Amino acid sequence: MSFFGNLFGAFTAQPSPHGAEGYRAYAIGDIHGRLDLLDQLLAQIEADIAARRTKQNLVVFLGDLIDRGPQSAQVVERLRTWQPRDATTIFLCGNHEEVLLRVLAGERNILADWLKFGGVECLASYGLDAAGLSDLSNVEAAAAVRAVIPTEHQAFLASFSDTFRFGDYLFVHAGIRPGLGVAAQAQKDLRWIRDPFLEDRTDHGFVVVHGHTISEAVEERINRIGIDTGAYRTGVLTAMAIEGSQRWFLDTAIAD
Repeated sequence: MSFFGNLFGAFTAQPSPHGAEGYRAYAIGDIHGRLDLLDQLLAQIEADIAARRTKQNLVVFLGDLIDRGPQSAQVVERLRTWQPRDATTIFLCGNHEEVLLRVLAGERNILADWLKFGGVECLASYGLDAAGLSDLSNVEAAAAVRAVIPTEHQAFLASFSDTFRFGDYLFVHAGIRPGLGVAAQAQKDLRWIRDPFLEDRTDHGFVVVHGHTISEAVEERINRIGIDTGAYRTGVLTAMAIEGSQRWFLDTAIAD
C-alpha cells in the first residue's frame, strides 16, 4: 500500500486556510457499507459540481468504506468502477480496510477481532456466513475470505494511500500524532489515532480533515475538522467541500 497521496506544493498555515489553487475538493467521511447513503451523496456532489463555476474537482474518500453496514461489497464495487465526468477520485485507507487486508494476507489471530467490529456484515455482503468460519483453522478461514472477495476488490483496497495534502488542508482517515511532521507520521496513527490528536489544540501547520471518530455533527476545530457522522447507524453521511478560502458541507440528513 502506498503511504502518501499526491501533494499540491509547499504551504504555510494561514488565518483563513485555503485549498489548492485552481481546484475544488470534496472529502467524504466513513461510509461503512451504506450504499444507499453513498448514492445519495454522490448525486449531491455531482449536482454541486454542475452548479458551480468550472474547476478541477477532486473527490477524496477518507477510508472505512467497508464493515458494519449491510453493503460493503456493493460500496467497493460502486467506487471501484465510479468514473465521474468532472472529477478525479482519491482513496485513503481506513483502519477497517487495513484489518481486512491483514486478514487476506493470512495474518494469524486477527480474524475474530475483525468479525466483532464489522467483518460479519462485510462477509455477508459477499455471500459468506461468518458463522461457518469458527470451525476452520486460521489458514483455512483466510482462504475462505479470499475466495469470496474478488481479486479486483482486493487490489482496489490495497491501492489506497494514507494522506492527501490539499493547500492548507491535510486529508487523513484518523488523524496525526501532534508534534510530528507529515513525513514522520506512523501509519498506525494515520489510521487509528484518537487521543492525543482529538484533544490537541496546537497549530499543525495545516488543518486536518478526518473521519474515524464519530460525532453527532461535523466537528470544526482550529486545527482539525471531523466529518464522520456515523452513517451506518445515523443515516447521515457527510462530505466537506473546499474551494479557495470557502468550505461548505453536504449530507444525507433528512430535513424536518
